[in-house]
Formats: sequence, C-alpha cells, structure tokens
Amino acid sequence: MMEHQLVPNKGARKSRKRIGRGDSAGQGSTAGRGMKGQKSRTGAKLRPGFEGGQLPLIKGLPMKRGFTNPFKIYYSLVKIDALDQFDDGAVITPDILYRRGILRNPNQPVKIVGDGELSKAITVSAHKFTKSAREKIVAAKGTAEEL
Repeated sequence: MMEHQLVPNKGARKSRKRIGRGDSAGQGSTAGRGMKGQKSRTGAKLRPGFEGGQLPLIKGLPMKRGFTNPFKIYYSLVKIDALDQFDDGAVITPDILYRRGILRNPNQPVKIVGDGELSKAITVSAHKFTKSAREKIVAAKGTAEEL
C-alpha cells in the first residue's frame, strides 16, 4: 500500500453543505437564515442584551451594573471587645480566632479594629491594625504583631 492509496473510511468525512447556491441545492434563496431582518444580513452582530430597541432589562436593574474589582482585598474585622474574652498573656492568632468562632472565613486576612475596651495584656497577631486598636493593645501592656 502506498501513500496515495490511503483513504478514510466510508462516512468518516462529510462534505459541507453548500448553502445559497440555488433552490435545488436544499439551502437556496434564504440560505438557512430565515426571512429578512438584521440577523439575516452579512456581518450582522447584535450586542449582548439587545432587545430590539425595547428598554433592556439591565437598564431597569441599576444595582446589577458596574464593576467588581477582582484584586480588592476583603478583611475579616475583629473588634477589641472580642479579644477581651481571652486570658491574660494569651497569644492570639487568626487560627485561634477562627477556632473560637470569632472569624467566619479562615482564608481572609484579619484586621483588628478599636471598638470597645481591652483590660488584659495579650499578644495579638493579625494582618492589619487600626491606629486606635494598636494604641488600646499597647495601653493594656500587650503587643500587636503584624503578619
């Protein structure tokens, strides 16, 4: 057998449908595009959400429009009040806060905010601290460590 004798199996290759080549061709006159209108013309492209001139649904839903920044970092906020339940001299990390049920998402970075009062000297490790939270931790003879 030689290279020029190789042929595919019967039915393995299908000849393309030749549309728009006369009525006897099966797909003549309208060439499978239906009757008239913008979508029957060549080069016709309708933008997503186009409703034929009617007020589009998306215009009636202003809260669904806009931009969501995929790079924005969302922090889990922890108040100083929540840290007051720990023992004096405790070392607090995001993992401990999650196990105690203070954090919902263990994968989000943690930010300590200065709402409330702190009466115990504790060591807090978090990704960020507000100025007032850092001052309250230091005032209570504790330390604030950034991760």
